[in-house]
Amino acid sequence: MGRPDLSRRQLLAAAGGLSVAASFGFAALGTGADALASGADTRVRYWNLFSGGDGANMITMLDAFRKANPDIDVKDSTLQWGNPFYTKLAMAAAGNRAPDLGVMHMGRVTGFSPGRLLDPWDVDLLAKYGVREQDYNPALWKRGVIDGKLYALPLDIHVQLCFYRKDVLGKAGLLGDDGRMIPVTSTDEWFDVLKKAKAVQKKGLQTIGLWTNDQNFQWWFFVAFYTQLGGKWFNDAHTEVLFDPDKATQVLEFLRRHVTDGYVIPGAPTGEQFINGAPFTWEGNWSVPVFSGAKLDYGATPLPPVFGTPATHAESHAFVLPHQAGRGGATNEGAHELAAYVVTHALQWAAGGHIPAYTPTLSTAAYKKLTPQNEYVSAMDHQATEPKVWFAGSTGVLAQDLGPVVVSSTMGSAKPASVAQTMKKHLTKLLASKNPMDGRTAAQGGAVA
Repeated sequence: MGRPDLSRRQLLAAAGGLSVAASFGFAALGTGADALASGADTRVRYWNLFSGGDGANMITMLDAFRKANPDIDVKDSTLQWGNPFYTKLAMAAAGNRAPDLGVMHMGRVTGFSPGRLLDPWDVDLLAKYGVREQDYNPALWKRGVIDGKLYALPLDIHVQLCFYRKDVLGKAGLLGDDGRMIPVTSTDEWFDVLKKAKAVQKKGLQTIGLWTNDQNFQWWFFVAFYTQLGGKWFNDAHTEVLFDPDKATQVLEFLRRHVTDGYVIPGAPTGEQFINGAPFTWEGNWSVPVFSGAKLDYGATPLPPVFGTPATHAESHAFVLPHQAGRGGATNEGAHELAAYVVTHALQWAAGGHIPAYTPTLSTAAYKKLTPQNEYVSAMDHQATEPKVWFAGSTGVLAQDLGPVVVSSTMGSAKPASVAQTMKKHLTKLLASKNPMDGRTAAQGGAVA
């Protein structure tokens, strides 16, 4: 199938970035006139969205690659996280000015018009550099497969976690003999844990940070607990909405109860309160460097399986090959080699809290010594992910549409049962809508693993 023309307006609308169009520039792309690093005969241009601690870890890994491979000059550029990044990447691919290698959130890949704006990976070339399908969690690998071809090479999974302070839980009798939080397997057990923790915590602090008014976090928490209940989104053909309002109501009532029972102070800074002594906070694993840097005595587990089945919200950073006309040759092989190197040397990446996708790393003695990473590594096998449709993924249309209505329930401005019905209506509308990238609905998109 030929690659259809994509207008600038289509691309901007698709990435949700009309408001940032004026800021676009491609200075970070580099040109063929740029001088190669000394001793290098191949350049790989690499775009990523990593800043802060993630960015520092990635730079360390890239520098290690450069030292080990002086014949490849890596020109890396860090762009603004979120829709501005995806819009620039889409426009670069459509205009044949794409970098040789990029990073995306796995959930956004299906909507990025694979085969048009993304090129497939050469799995034989990846295997040459030590990356094979059998080295991955099967479900995670399949998330990157569209129409039988691999379009996303997972680097990690990043998950929502239940962080807890061992000093507070110890006073409340909530630590096991292993020094970790006691298991929780029902909503009653969970609220009993909160009650006991509240009884011994510092006055003036909330018991748990839940990001009650943040649409992204509330959506991520909803996805986790709806998955625990066995909730479905759509049928396999993406022609019918299977969303269960009764299950959704259970989840929404569970989230709301944290506020009505007084365990949450709406709007309170979650991380800061945890550092100051709050017993719990639900945060992404990227908070590990922050809490470790504060020298807290803490632990972190996947979100509690209060509905019986373990599942915690998970996304993944993945390497992609933005579309290039005539992709191939030494530069393309260099992109494969660079991605494979980072994937297989991800212990540095794990230090930032992410769970490496390359499973051999998880069995190394060095990884097993990482705390609290070694406590929540089981999340790899209990991933709660968004449906594999074009409108899903980090900062995607699905989160933008449903996140605010989950917040309205948690904060009390709407009833859970009413919100559940509203969510189903949104899903019905989205399922019938067309991807601005290629004009196809989810049913027409062919996202079959």
